[in-house]
Amino acid sequence: MRYFLDCEFNGFDGPLIAIALVPEREDRPAFYAVLPCSEPTPWVAEHVLPRLGQHPQSRAEVVAGLTHYLLADPAPMLVADWPEDIAHAAALLAFQGRRIVPQVRFDLLNLPGFDTASMSRLPHNALADAEALRREVLTREALSLGDVAA
Repeated sequence: MRYFLDCEFNGFDGPLIAIALVPEREDRPAFYAVLPCSEPTPWVAEHVLPRLGQHPQSRAEVVAGLTHYLLADPAPMLVADWPEDIAHAAALLAFQGRRIVPQVRFDLLNLPGFDTASMSRLPHNALADAEALRREVLTREALSLGDVAA
């Protein structure tokens, strides 16, 4: 199954602050986790930290939660619209060392005209942004199928 991925991080190429995976199927639970951010950039302090919505966990706790979440699916595909989101998700999986790493595929999409900040119900919240990404991709796919059927 596909999981729509979004991350918040402390500036470009900065440390991960939050990660969310929203499954393609709405009847499945999402994964959302927040990590500590001790020295936020001014922009992150103003636009991201107030919207996190939950308390931070340690990196080890986030890794364990993410691994457990992904192991429930034999063939998860993480779909993102920004390469740094994929890099952060992969880094969390690599953090495990030699423990079991789930088989995961990644898909980086180019979505012209998609702007998370204007399409998310709570911009700069990874969970809300991942939900917006899912809506956008599924809507575009439905429209594309409609064009084929016409």
